Amino acid sequence: MKQDILNRYLFEDYNLRGELVQLQQSYQEIIDQQNYPAPVQTLLGEMLAATCLLTATLKFEGDITVQLQGNGPLSVVAVSGTDQQQMRGIARYEGAIDPNIDFAELVGQGHIVITITPTQGERYQGIVEINPQGVAASIEAYFQQSEQLNTKLWLFTGMFEGRPHASGLFLQALPASKDEDAEHFELISTLSETTTAQESFELDAEQLLFRLYHEHKVRVYEPQEVCFKCTCSKERCETALANIDHKELLEICHERGHISMHCDYCGHDYKFNEADVENIFTRNISTNPAKIH
Repeated sequence: MKQDILNRYLFEDYNLRGELVQLQQSYQEIIDQQNYPAPVQTLLGEMLAATCLLTATLKFEGDITVQLQGNGPLSVVAVSGTDQQQMRGIARYEGAIDPNIDFAELVGQGHIVITITPTQGERYQGIVEINPQGVAASIEAYFQQSEQLNTKLWLFTGMFEGRPHASGLFLQALPASKDEDAEHFELISTLSETTTAQESFELDAEQLLFRLYHEHKVRVYEPQEVCFKCTCSKERCETALANIDHKELLEICHERGHISMHCDYCGHDYKFNEADVENIFTRNISTNPAKIH
């Protein structure tokens, strides 16, 4: 079956829309960057699937970052995705993690912060408290709080054919829904609830959607590929260094031989020696000459 694919669909007789995402390679690449304990891998998979589903709701060019901030052993999980479904993610935790730890104990109390950054226009940020029942329940509460739209998510992670998989289903009432649409939402939610992790990893989207909704008219749009892609670059590192004191950077080069910058998202290392630092500041001066008053 095809993996790392997102499908969007519309229920033609109801004011409802849905999404299905099925991930393998992109999830694998994210968890391969660090030696994450199993519970952290699971949460990263759920956050990745959820972010893919949220990113698919964008009606403009831009990106979404979903960041979980808690006071438990796992303090941060952050996943970013673009409207092109280019994803990256990272987690921060302390100490040994019990393989059997549950979600509430793993993350403790805190918030999920959803930041929407359009290529053109103002950035928007929404915050919702972490629901101890999990990521899906937390994001459902976010939509109820911010948009007053009935929303349901089902998130799955696990092993299939010896490889890690993550998947997710998204169901949402459309704006201006009527009273009878609440019944339709409950009906489709009940059908969606029968999805299992195994079949979401094993079946093609067409097969799974037919199994769930074959008695209803569903219009499925063109699928979109999902991939892991980090946005780090040498140029971004140089921009960051240009904001640090020139003399301080040269002192680091003298002491260590070079400045090292590491990207935790993809594992890439960038190194800058004294000559590189001088070039950064020379270019910065030439492109931003001091104004004389």
